[in-house]
Amino acid sequence: MGRSRSTRNALPPTEQLHPLAEDLDLVSPEEVVRRLHREDEAAVRAVRPALKEVARVARAVADALQAGGRLLYMGAGTSGRLGVLDASECPPTFGASPQQVQAVIAGGRRAVTHAVEGAEDDAEAGRASVIRLRVNPRDVVCGISASARTPFVRGALDEARQRGARTVLVCCNPPDPELSVDHVLLARTGPELVAGSTRLKAGTATKLILNALTTTAFVTLGKVYRGRMVDVRPTNQKLRARAARMVAELTDLTPPAAQRLLDAAGHEVKLALAMHFTGLSATEARRHLEHTPLRALSTAKRPRKRRSSD
Repeated sequence: MGRSRSTRNALPPTEQLHPLAEDLDLVSPEEVVRRLHREDEAAVRAVRPALKEVARVARAVADALQAGGRLLYMGAGTSGRLGVLDASECPPTFGASPQQVQAVIAGGRRAVTHAVEGAEDDAEAGRASVIRLRVNPRDVVCGISASARTPFVRGALDEARQRGARTVLVCCNPPDPELSVDHVLLARTGPELVAGSTRLKAGTATKLILNALTTTAFVTLGKVYRGRMVDVRPTNQKLRARAARMVAELTDLTPPAAQRLLDAAGHEVKLALAMHFTGLSATEARRHLEHTPLRALSTAKRPRKRRSSD
């Protein structure tokens, strides 16, 4: 018993046995679902203490993107897949370039859908990924590791720090003191109902943090106006309808008039709004958008048209 207790205490919290898990295979499916739901609620609470630091990192990411840098996620397994998911959603949601937010998963693309055994244990592969991406001081490199121990992630963060990039670790266990990063985004989610299955509560908390990180950064960069994704790329029927609806809602134009304005703007919602607010052509309105936020343009007075003299 002494050895068992010692081994258990040496495990990181996410690997330990949950006190409500011992009879999980004996209770009804309804009770399993209820327990899982309670754990998801605990994941939300676990993120709350990290919110101030998440906001600091989001500001740093916005500054980096504004200066031509990148946000680069590094992860393995579930953590890596969550990074891939968040990065892949930024272009369609915010009109971001695919180069601005990128994700590297240990084991490469195949690891997104298949387990690649041993990939997460390769610290040198993490370093090599950072070297291959030519990470520089303008970039933010964010490691994602529920355990805070994944060698692939730690190798990537070490190399990124040596190259002068800002470094971030998203984790659900406190990292070792010897790990040197600029920011730690820690959600103490504790043991999982299925011991070690960090795709559950830890994965939920991690996704919440990544959602907040990129959404806040892009809101700061003016990609959202009055709660709408005004830089959305209308690449399918649903998004085209959404774009037209946004223009109509934000300008009080009739749907046909909003569609004509959107067509004149090359189907760019933000540009259509800038044209409406300023009364300028697409070319002139785009020039204004380069240095004036959409919110400021919406409150500016339209230039009066000159009247011809009698």
